[in-house]
Amino acid sequence: MKPRVLVVDDEPGVRKALRRGLTAEGMDVVTATDGPTALRLAQTGAFDVLLLDIMLPGLSGYRVLQALRAQEVATPVLLISAKDGEIDQADGLDLGADGYLVKPFSFVVLVAQVRAVLRRAAVQGARGQLRIGALVVDRAAREVRWRDEPVPLSPREFALLEVLASRAGTVVTKDELLRAVWGDEQAATRNVVEVYVGYVRRKLDAVGAGAFVRTVRGHGYVAGEFELEHVTSG
Repeated sequence: MKPRVLVVDDEPGVRKALRRGLTAEGMDVVTATDGPTALRLAQTGAFDVLLLDIMLPGLSGYRVLQALRAQEVATPVLLISAKDGEIDQADGLDLGADGYLVKPFSFVVLVAQVRAVLRRAAVQGARGQLRIGALVVDRAAREVRWRDEPVPLSPREFALLEVLASRAGTVVTKDELLRAVWGDEQAATRNVVEVYVGYVRRKLDAVGAGAFVRTVRGHGYVAGEFELEHVTSG
């Protein structure tokens, strides 16, 4: 699956440039324009890395980072700022940032830093919880709960729901699910994906979460119960 990146910046030009550039580098990019939206999205644990501007409407990047680390959300965070002082950078790193980029920055350097934190996260095997609305996917324990009620899933069903939840709000195609869950597009068929999505939906429906996984006709499936206000995906 493509690395999923949340880009948070209140400057439209910066968001557009980063979304276009990172998408061209093979990443799945979601953008947000303010601190509260960034915090709400990042709390899900559904992103592989955050590019977080410090000066944001509603809640500063520092406060967003502080709240995430207080909630033990371990998603790597690269802070972006026009401030180049040593104290500013030290403050960000002390709060739990994984890197600090000063505007204007080189896109080549930014991509290198993003790939570096992705490699570190892969080596560390960081697999925390995904929280999308009332759904919790505990990737370490391989358990799913909806409003604290367990959802019993087979290993294959869990893998499918994990992929959808990790990309909540983004359409995931059947071919992408084949590669991620079955390991090879030739190992199963698209009909098998449909069958397993049906299994997962029935089990979610049994606990009142039947609408969590939706079909986007002609494209694939999307998971989530929240609306992505002030958010765009590219």
